[in-house]
Amino acid sequence: MKVPSQAAASAADPDGPEDRLRRFATIWSRAIFPVTATSLTRAEFERHLLPLARRLSDALRRRPFDTAAAHGVGAALVHAHCTDPDALSRTLGVVDAYLVLYCGDEQEQAEDSRARCARLQHALAAGYAQALRERTLSEQEAIARSALAARSDAMEALHATETRFRAVFEGAAVGIGIADLEGNVLEVNDTLTRMFGGLEHHVRGRKVHEWAHPEDRPQVWDLYEELVRGEREHFRAEKPFYRNDGTVLWTNLTVSLLRDAEGRPQYQLALMEDTTERRLLNLRLRYEATHDALTGLPNRTLFFERLEKTLAAGEGTRFGLCYLDLDGFKAINDSLGHSAGDRLLVEIADRLQSCATAPGEMVARLGGDEFVALTTGAESEREVRDLAARVLAVLNTPVTLDGREISVRGSIGIVEGRAGEQTSAEVLRSADITMYRAKAAGGNRFEFADAEADARAITRHGLTTALPAALERGEFFIEYQPLVHLGDGSVYGAEALVRWCHPQHGVLGPDRFIPLAEHTGLIVPLGRWVLQEAVSQARFWHQQTPLGPHGRPLRINVNLSPTQLHHPGLVADTVAVLERSGLEPAALCLEVTESALIGADEDLLKPLRQLAEMGVDIALDDFGTGYSNLANLRRLPVSVLKLDRSFTQGMQRHPADPVDLKIVEGIVSLAHSLDLAVTVEGVETGAQAEQLRDLGCDTAQGWYYARPGPPDRLHALSLADAV
Repeated sequence: MKVPSQAAASAADPDGPEDRLRRFATIWSRAIFPVTATSLTRAEFERHLLPLARRLSDALRRRPFDTAAAHGVGAALVHAHCTDPDALSRTLGVVDAYLVLYCGDEQEQAEDSRARCARLQHALAAGYAQALRERTLSEQEAIARSALAARSDAMEALHATETRFRAVFEGAAVGIGIADLEGNVLEVNDTLTRMFGGLEHHVRGRKVHEWAHPEDRPQVWDLYEELVRGEREHFRAEKPFYRNDGTVLWTNLTVSLLRDAEGRPQYQLALMEDTTERRLLNLRLRYEATHDALTGLPNRTLFFERLEKTLAAGEGTRFGLCYLDLDGFKAINDSLGHSAGDRLLVEIADRLQSCATAPGEMVARLGGDEFVALTTGAESEREVRDLAARVLAVLNTPVTLDGREISVRGSIGIVEGRAGEQTSAEVLRSADITMYRAKAAGGNRFEFADAEADARAITRHGLTTALPAALERGEFFIEYQPLVHLGDGSVYGAEALVRWCHPQHGVLGPDRFIPLAEHTGLIVPLGRWVLQEAVSQARFWHQQTPLGPHGRPLRINVNLSPTQLHHPGLVADTVAVLERSGLEPAALCLEVTESALIGADEDLLKPLRQLAEMGVDIALDDFGTGYSNLANLRRLPVSVLKLDRSFTQGMQRHPADPVDLKIVEGIVSLAHSLDLAVTVEGVETGAQAEQLRDLGCDTAQGWYYARPGPPDRLHALSLADAV
């Protein structure tokens, strides 16, 4: 039966969690009420099950996860007289089909919820079995006491006692056997005979020691010897037996010592509860809880158990871990469908399993297209390298799906080291980081973990997660670098450069956090904040000094990222900022990198054209770092060309590189013919500034004039120019 997903159920069901919980309890009561020996009505029985359903629901969502509640629910079913064999199987069926659907956490991945549900079933079955066993053992003890009393009663009550004992002996639901102290089986009931195959002569007349089994715990026979010597009254153990046909019978065994009237040991009484089916169920539930349903590989749960066991071994133990992620698997899912993607994962799992066949090696699927392989041994570095190479080799052979050959590539991060130095979470995190480093290097390769690279990645992650709160807390500030007229050296304007005053890392430049803001989308609100601050500062300067040395207000330059260019609110945001501040559009210049406009279509250029038509200057920043398509300049709505510093570095030497001079001269000539002003970045020497002025460049910025600084310093420079 196909069970609808939790998300689909939530969409179709507007009721709250309590209503869904009651539905689950209703389904549960309908399933087991017919096989329950109870005087309650079905409605009363349903109300009795509701608290148990709530305990299962709470356990499914509990953090940290704990199966104790499910264990208690299993025991509660026995106490409610749900002891028919069908009651357990029907309960497990209802939990498997409906618990996640009606009680699962919608925020949690379905695969994790199903794994939790499987573990809860396992605990519920264990609690049910334990309670049933305790109830049975209590009955068994009563039987044992009755047997002993029957043997020691007075002669006048012998017949009645014998009759009662025989009734209990023959009608008991558990197997009962009586043997002498030498181990000869004297009496067995029909239940015990059926448990061993139905032939009494295969049981009666045998010796107890003939029922030894290779999986017997050593202490079982030690306890037995103590009992027949009279040193203990009884013992309990889980013990397997061989049936006559060679199959294995698993039992909960209780052996009690029967004494005569003088207290001397005389017989031994064995009570056996058949637990074979329950054990098989537990094994199945354990397998389902620890293995991936799609590929059959060990899942995350079993892998972590194995990894933690490895890391907890002695200091001499070494290990190697490969963390594999398939390159481009999402494209395969999107193009061929998830069914084809699942078949591809099954094929990949089979190939990976063929790579890890040596002792101490295992492969597991963590989820999606992520797999791990673990190896242990004295030469783990060589072994894990060989294992990674084998994995990449088997991936090189294309996979055929529906007549198509699919090429598969993978990126592998490797962590190798000594047990006890890292926790399992730290090992997996390092392997994950290293895998992404291999993917960033082009994929289809493996990389070994590097502590420094891990630290950088962790720092980047920390900065990424801290960005939103940093903007809210006001941790960003702006420095201003003057733009200078090359003709007379006067201040023409300034470029606004954002900085982050991080509480732990100090002041960070834009190269440390702008790419992260681009990746997370925070660049849009951050860029809007920078524009507001810079425009407000420019308006303040204009109020203090209405006109600069050339008879016009100081201009403020603000950078736009590629993501901001694609944002539909760019024009509206810019207009709103200008109107609120009262700054003239002509006093604002928006800088766009050349690479962001390579191949730009008219839809991308339209917002820039609208801003240019309003009077806002558009500067093409870092010109020369992209394709430098000079012919493309004619269609771009730019009014300023900012030459990248790489063009002018050769001018810092004496004599200047003649090739650089010719290139700059040609660009300046072309820009002026297109009515574009030319700004040069990275001016660091007076000779460099003089050459650029001679070549016709209009404005410049760089450390030769001033480093980026607070707004009051630029205001002071502009006042000095005005004087």
